[in-house]
Formats: sequence, C-alpha cells, structure tokens
Amino acid sequence: MATVTKKDLIDRIANRTACTRGDVKRVVQQFLDEIVEELGRGNRLEFRDFGVLEIKARAPRVAQNPKTLQRVNVPAKKTVKFKVGRLLKDRLDGKSPIVVVQTEAAAGLLKSKGGKSHRAE
Repeated sequence: MATVTKKDLIDRIANRTACTRGDVKRVVQQFLDEIVEELGRGNRLEFRDFGVLEIKARAPRVAQNPKTLQRVNVPAKKTVKFKVGRLLKDRLDGKSPIVVVQTEAAAGLLKSKGGKSHRAE
C-alpha cells in the first residue's frame, strides 16, 4: 500500500485543473484548517457520499502494561470518528470504478482561463 502525501494530492489537482500549484496548496491548506477549526468547536462535518467526521468522547479506563503487568489509569479524552459514506464505501468494496469528476467551478475556471494551464513549469 502506497502512502499519498498532501503534496502528491496538490500536484495531482494542479495538473488536472488550470490552477497553479500555489493556489491549490492554499485552498487545500485552508480546507484542512477549516476542518480542524470546526472539529475543535465540537461541530460535526458531513461530506455527502464521502463520509462524516465527528468528535467522540472516550471514557476513562484502566489499561495494563503488557511488559510489567502494571495497571495504568488512562484519562478520558476526545477523538475523531470517521463514518464512511456511500460512494466511498462502494469504491472500497470494488463496486464502483474510479471516476474523476470535474466540478462546475473547475469547468468555469478552465473556460475563464481559456482551457490552458497557467502554472509555472
């Protein structure tokens, strides 16, 4: 299984759109910052067909160190839960092919820039 980094995704998006790599990087980073901000406020994020991100409270518990068998108190904490949406689930199950969707916004951007890439090579 390969690891895909944020940089890889930014490069891929920049190559598929008429946006510069710098513009894509700023948008992706702002998107991630907004997700962190909303989750930090305790809000639930829903991306239709992709999935849902929400805060889940974990109760305090007693764990055991496997090496020393000593009991350790683990305090309560919050974590992020991701529930897979329908399209992502179907894709993971091999029920739907990979489809690259060009959004109306990207299509409009391509038209406004004459369909040419303005990225510095």
